[in-house]
Amino acid sequence: MRTERKSIVFAFLLFFVSAILGVFVGILGVSITERRAERELARIRIIEPLGEFESDNAKWGINFPREYNSWELTKKTDERTKYGGSSFRDYLAANPRLVVLWAGYPFSKDYNQARGHFHALEDVSKTGRINEKSPATCITCKSSDVPRIMAKIGVERFYEHKFFEMLPEARNPIGCLDCHDPKTMRLRISRPALIDAFKRMGKDITKASHQEMRTLVCAQCHVEYYFKDKKYLTFPWDNGLKVEEMEEYYERIQHTDWVHAISGAKMLKMQHPDYEVYMQGIHSFRGVSCADCHMPYKVEGGIKFTDHQVRSPLLNIANSCQVCHRWSEEEVKIRVTSIQDKTQDLLNRAENELVRAHLEIGDAWRKGATDAELENARNLVRKAQMYWDYVAANNGMGFHAPQECARILAKAIQLAMESRLEAQSVRARKGLLAPVPLPDLSSKEKAQAFIQSFIPKT
Repeated sequence: MRTERKSIVFAFLLFFVSAILGVFVGILGVSITERRAERELARIRIIEPLGEFESDNAKWGINFPREYNSWELTKKTDERTKYGGSSFRDYLAANPRLVVLWAGYPFSKDYNQARGHFHALEDVSKTGRINEKSPATCITCKSSDVPRIMAKIGVERFYEHKFFEMLPEARNPIGCLDCHDPKTMRLRISRPALIDAFKRMGKDITKASHQEMRTLVCAQCHVEYYFKDKKYLTFPWDNGLKVEEMEEYYERIQHTDWVHAISGAKMLKMQHPDYEVYMQGIHSFRGVSCADCHMPYKVEGGIKFTDHQVRSPLLNIANSCQVCHRWSEEEVKIRVTSIQDKTQDLLNRAENELVRAHLEIGDAWRKGATDAELENARNLVRKAQMYWDYVAANNGMGFHAPQECARILAKAIQLAMESRLEAQSVRARKGLLAPVPLPDLSSKEKAQAFIQSFIPKT
């Protein structure tokens, strides 16, 4: 009797469990079917054909609403990390030493943190660094209308125009057309400077893999560059991407961005060599692309797509860092900011030496030292500041290649100190033995007032 009852209970449990499993499997099957249907629908959802030079991002959004909606989030200006983000940050106010380092150059007037891609065109048109003499080249990386304009009038003619002549033609900020072929959606290079640079290095950029393209589309703009013949956008990569190789390039062509108002040194201004620094780091070595961290994949329903809200991975750790690193968000932040704090410390040390070098050279110059006597000191401060700027101007505060950045900053400090020794030697021969007093650099306004007396009136 007891055995029979156990059998009935067992049969009932077996039936109950089987029923639950059946329902679960059914729900799972329906879910998979729905996700597959969504994915198939997304693949074929070309509602509005796009023109060859369609620069209106909203029209791309009709076909690709998820990507467009995430791109629109680059208009947000309230995201901030310790050293980056999309919020407004006045670099000169935060660090008035920069005003002295760029004395006589437009960066001493205005230098703010770049906001998101959505604001790129607005930001460049409002910066105090632009004037009536600025070339249209400054728009090259700020608008998705640029490929259309270049195709219409030619690349050289585009660069020959002035900034404000060409600005009305550029109506849309950085967007879809900058990186995608509107017919195939494949990643593509839309700016000639990167293609030219690869050719001069003997490389064929059309052979790049899709994973490499997920970095190279960023390298169209996030690089060091200069204006050849004061207008033609050119990357100084003929000898390689390392800072010494760029230095060799610039020395060979005797390029100078401006003459420092205080020291009289012929200076180089590095722009934002993000790609070059990244190429020296572990993520590049392991094949991790820019997009993997700054535009990680995202899943909605059954659809996987690229998040086009380009931003710091520290603001999206779960989808970026934690895909590979099994650390908590707090551990990731501590690790990253620890590296960045060390870089900031080295930058501070370099800047202190550079400011003193410019002041001491300038003091010797104004008290009778000749250009020939100051040549070595000026050459050394030119190199030192270029090395410092290679790290200072790149985004990431040294994170993309920490050891390389530390090496470069150590070299910048050494060169700046050698420049000071040269300048002090010249001063001593003139009987100038007292230290050069430091000006009050406690605010941007005071620093800008200080350098004004060194800038020739026009």
